Amino acid sequence: MTSTIAPRVRTLVLLLLAATGLLLAGAGPVSAHAALTGSDPRQGAVVDKAPQQISLTFSEKVALSDDSLRVLDPKGKRVDRGDPAGAGGTTYAVKLHGGLPDGTYTVTYQVVSEDSHPVAGAYTFSIGAPSQTSVSVDGQTAGGGVVGVLYGFGRYVSYAGFIVLVGGAAFVLGCWRRGTAVRSMQRLVVSGWLALTAATLGLLLVRGSYTGSGKVGDIFDLDLLGQVLQTKTGAALVSRLLLLAAAALFIAVLFGAYDKRDDEEKRDLTFGLAIGGTVVAAGLAASWAMSEHASTGLQPGLAMPVDVLHLLAVAGWLGGLTALLTALYRAPAETPLDAVAVRRFSRLAFGSVLTLVATGIYQSWRQLGSWSAFTGTRYGQLLLVKIGLVVLLVGIAWISRRWTARLADAGVAEADTGTVTEAGEAGKGEGAEEDGAEREHVSTGAGAGASAAATGASGAGAAGGAGPSGSDGSDRSDSSDADSERAAQLARQRAAIDTARRKRERDADPNRSGLRRSVLAEAAVAVALLAVTTMLTSTEPGRTEEQAAAATSSATEDANAAGALTLDMSFDTGGEDGKGVVRIDLDPARPGSNELHVYVLRPNGRAFDIPEVKIAFTLEEQDIGPLPVVPDHISTGHWSASGVQIPMAGDWKVAVTVRTSDIDQATVSKNAQIG
Repeated sequence: MTSTIAPRVRTLVLLLLAATGLLLAGAGPVSAHAALTGSDPRQGAVVDKAPQQISLTFSEKVALSDDSLRVLDPKGKRVDRGDPAGAGGTTYAVKLHGGLPDGTYTVTYQVVSEDSHPVAGAYTFSIGAPSQTSVSVDGQTAGGGVVGVLYGFGRYVSYAGFIVLVGGAAFVLGCWRRGTAVRSMQRLVVSGWLALTAATLGLLLVRGSYTGSGKVGDIFDLDLLGQVLQTKTGAALVSRLLLLAAAALFIAVLFGAYDKRDDEEKRDLTFGLAIGGTVVAAGLAASWAMSEHASTGLQPGLAMPVDVLHLLAVAGWLGGLTALLTALYRAPAETPLDAVAVRRFSRLAFGSVLTLVATGIYQSWRQLGSWSAFTGTRYGQLLLVKIGLVVLLVGIAWISRRWTARLADAGVAEADTGTVTEAGEAGKGEGAEEDGAEREHVSTGAGAGASAAATGASGAGAAGGAGPSGSDGSDRSDSSDADSERAAQLARQRAAIDTARRKRERDADPNRSGLRRSVLAEAAVAVALLAVTTMLTSTEPGRTEEQAAAATSSATEDANAAGALTLDMSFDTGGEDGKGVVRIDLDPARPGSNELHVYVLRPNGRAFDIPEVKIAFTLEEQDIGPLPVVPDHISTGHWSASGVQIPMAGDWKVAVTVRTSDIDQATVSKNAQIG
């Protein structure tokens, strides 16, 4: 049995580690719910005089700290007064010192969105004219580094612990109450509780550094911990810990006091545990709903209860599946998993799947908002992967239901056969048992007599002058103790042989073996599904991403209407890390002298530091050009050129050559009306 279990368990563990690795590989800087949709001055703008303040507009409300918004001069010195504040709605501003000289200034921001995820970024603007700057914005990311990996791992473990805790307890209480006495089931549920508790404590400690400096040394900073406790996420984590204390009491009663009660007391206790367990499980699920995506955006009052139902359905299905797998492989022969319990779980899983489908459809509509977001946003792409895994899981579950039905039919047939033959075999069985007992008694008695005789003879020879009465009594007492010990040893051997026989019969059952294989496959897919789900919770919803893109496009159109021209072109040089977006700002986009700014961005919107950028303007209808422009490098991802001459109005082709390495480069172009 052990040799059969070990390879499969090792396979499942390897799948778990692989899925965790995929999760952590994608746990870099987080693309969170809030997005920067506007700024004043806008990115790359050149203003005539120094503004009194800098204002940023986000797609939703955000939480600020004293250093959330910073403005740095060309030498990297702060020129803001600190203490940013809301300027109305989702706009936030920070005051600037007076008398700022001309040059290029860098604005950095690091805030926390309402759904608990950190958001960071930077951009530049210029006063008077662009200048060289020593400020690098490469490090303006949030949720990355070692702390980001630790936080992502903690989130994964917390979800896994919740699923195992709630689903395992529901399986035992609702499907297989005999499992309260099974040690492997106790260890499974307790392991889920320990994992969720440890992960929650870890998230509470790491949270301050995760949303702030990102330094490992700040994890144990008590001041940061105090700030975290005052946030919505901190309150949710503390509430989760309090509910876990109640869950510990639930586990103690379920696996401690329950099995010791009589049938009537068990019925009352089952009802109480069901009510209390449901309340605790719903509260644990609400600790996620109240602090993440469901708590912000569209219809939060409806989205949070739906999210709670979704999490409970996931736990009922995947956690129950884990418990079923444990019972199929580790249940002792004295307490085997019966067909009734498997059939009950099949109904529980079916109801959970229906709930998942209903709540998942609503969540998908709420987070995406359009069909295009399925393929046009990272959230939609991850959601498509999740849907595919769910479909695969449902297909395997259908196979498991067939094995369940066969197992149940085999159990009914066996019970019917036993009922028919019970009366005819009873007398025969009793007679055989009596004959066997008699033979054993005769054999044991003969052996005991021979032993007593031998012992008596030996005792007489050794004792010499001892009286016959005392010698016989001592010998008979020793012989009786030896016989009792031998009988107990034989009973243990018979019990061990009987247990091994029952295990062999159970393992040889093709229906049970088929169910084991299908449930193991379900568990493997469920591990990958959990990893994708965890990544989804830390990804910017498609609806928000499209809204931010629309706001940026609208701002660009407004700027163009005012006389400036902005062009965005995607490029791919073909090499490693060769994809990005190049943005051209031409002001005033009229014949004559123009100001040119070039911004090279990564796909996630961060500045992209590359070796070289070249620009060329061509008016093909007049056979003018290409007119080359080599801009100066201002800062990371930012180039600028002054006095760019456009000889006449027309439909100009703007070509940009981007070089990302010594050998990797690409040229992209777009036509635009100038003048």
